[in-house]
Formats: sequence, C-alpha cells, structure tokens
Amino acid sequence: MLYLGPNQADKTQNDNAITDWQRYYQQQAASVEHSLLQHFYGAGMVAASTPVSQVSFVALDFETTGLDADSNSIVSIGLVPFDLRCIYSSRARQWLVKPRFKLTDSSVTVHRITHSEIDSAPDLSQILPEFLSLLAGKVAVVHYRYIEREFMNAALQARLGDGLLFPVIDTLDLEARLYRAKPLSWWDKLRGRQKVSIRLDASRNRFNLPPYRPHHAVTDAIACAELLQAQINHRFSMDTPVSELWC
Repeated sequence: MLYLGPNQADKTQNDNAITDWQRYYQQQAASVEHSLLQHFYGAGMVAASTPVSQVSFVALDFETTGLDADSNSIVSIGLVPFDLRCIYSSRARQWLVKPRFKLTDSSVTVHRITHSEIDSAPDLSQILPEFLSLLAGKVAVVHYRYIEREFMNAALQARLGDGLLFPVIDTLDLEARLYRAKPLSWWDKLRGRQKVSIRLDASRNRFNLPPYRPHHAVTDAIACAELLQAQINHRFSMDTPVSELWC
C-alpha cells in the first residue's frame, strides 16, 4: 500500500455503487467469456442482507509502483482469509509479480521491492487461478479501495480482455464516514486544526491496535483485517447487514 496524499485520501465516496452484488455476479457469470472469470462469478456472492457475523472475508493489500492504475503496476499481493472471530494467518498468501510498467525509484523506496527481486517473479496471469479461487465467494476488505479494485481491473483488462469488479469493505471509508462527514469549520482552520488522519496506521492507533511496519502486502492485509474487526466491535454489531458496509 502506497502513501495517500490528502486529496487521494478524501476520495472515498465518488464511485458508482452496486447495490445488489448477488445479482451482479449472476449476470456476469452468464456474460463473461474467459473461463477464469466464469468460475469466479459462478461462485456467487452473499445476499446484501447477510449479517456480517456470517460473512467470510479476505483482506487484500497490493503494493504498486504508483497510484495510477493506467500507468503503474502491481508488484506484490497480500491476501489473508478471516471472519469476525478469527484471522487465519496460517492461510495467508503473498505473491511477488512482475510489473507491466517499469519500477520507479520512489516506489522501491516505499515498498522496498527491488528490481532483482522481481526479475524472476511470474507475471500476474500465472497466479490469477490461485488468487481468484481464494477471492471467489468472499467479501474483500481493503484500506482505500481504489488501489485494489482499479489495479486488479486494469490488470485483467490487459491480460484477459475483460475486467473484474467485486464488493469491498473499505476500512478507510468507514473511518471517513465518521471523521470526514463534514469539513472543518472556518474557526477550526483559523486555529490551525488539522483533519483527523484516516490512514491505516492512524486508524489502528485509535483502537489501540499494535503498530506494524507498513508497505508489506501480507502485513498490511492482516492490519486491515484487525482494523475491520475493531470497527465492527466498537461501531456496529454482529447483526449489521453487510450491505451497510460494502461498496
């Protein structure tokens, strides 16, 4: 996960929401041409009314070469399955993948994945069968959905000729609902008050979750899973319909 500037971090509710993901998956399963996507959508999705206590999640984190999915690439993927009772860290997966576009010095500085490490890495197409099978039927949990959704969609468009769209619970968006619901008043600005940070580390700190070293895909995925568990425990309930959280 790359550092988000203030404008990017505020971009939380501008995409078009799909309200019935179950129906969307059914429609896609019948219309997509590639077998990988047919199997992915064919696994189905839980109904919008399903309580979060009954949902199976996978936390996702992508390390990328930048923030623009059209000109940057995924270099690492972290995935960990969990539910609201347990994070199954023994089943976590991490993949290094060869980027479509050149590594930049700034991206290497952020995620510490070097040219030599990706020289022998597979193309994303080689790990897609395993990745999609682990994501199929699950609700993804991310911190800043534009990275995971837009980069995966762009990557599949380039390789399969068709994109991918899946529901996510965005822990950054859940923080934004509380801390970015209204702008700072002129008095707060005059006093030099800053917006509350909704970055992953700052959000975890508000729940007294332990600090982790950032920009490592599996570690950030686990951190995101822990954050969602805390958010639901403190601000929602086990009976909250998943539709109140996903987008």
